[in-house]
Amino acid sequence: MKENREIVLSEQEIQDICNDFGKRLTEELKNEEKTPLFLGVMKGALNFMFDLIKRIDRPIYTDFIQISSYAGVQSTGKINLKKDFDMDIKDRTVVVVEDVVDTGISMKYLIDHLNENYQPKRIIICALFDKEYARCEDIKIDYCGKVLKENSFLVGYGLDYNELERNVPYVYIAKPEDIDRWNEEIQK
Repeated sequence: MKENREIVLSEQEIQDICNDFGKRLTEELKNEEKTPLFLGVMKGALNFMFDLIKRIDRPIYTDFIQISSYAGVQSTGKINLKKDFDMDIKDRTVVVVEDVVDTGISMKYLIDHLNENYQPKRIIICALFDKEYARCEDIKIDYCGKVLKENSFLVGYGLDYNELERNVPYVYIAKPEDIDRWNEEIQK
């Protein structure tokens, strides 16, 4: 099936991004007084988070937060905080690990939530994909794996369609026939 897919990031490209970010973040965080927190945005960024933190050569904390704004292939525009995290991050650097930043609405919500409720020292945004063409909010991504120039629905490597395809080890563009097949699967 892989040969019929338009792959956006291969397994090797993903690992190269993780290696690069790991080296750069290790260097950037080496003089932090408080142990930094890597905060994964569930569920899409789980695979990316797990591969990235293996490359960080210093002590770190990890935790997860879950927000949602998608239903199927469409963003609802409404942010729902489904799971907050448990750590005290006051005056601590937080590295937010995200799969895709598109409109920036979810990321702005998350940054505001962290700053208003937890007072971190600083927030570093690390995203596998940047859909900069879709940006509605002014969000700065500090570490970006790949900038996307056109609107495609991506799945694989944590990115999903109604929870399906997260386990695929690369990222590809979902075709309408894929979505039809998955909808049939969901009905079973």
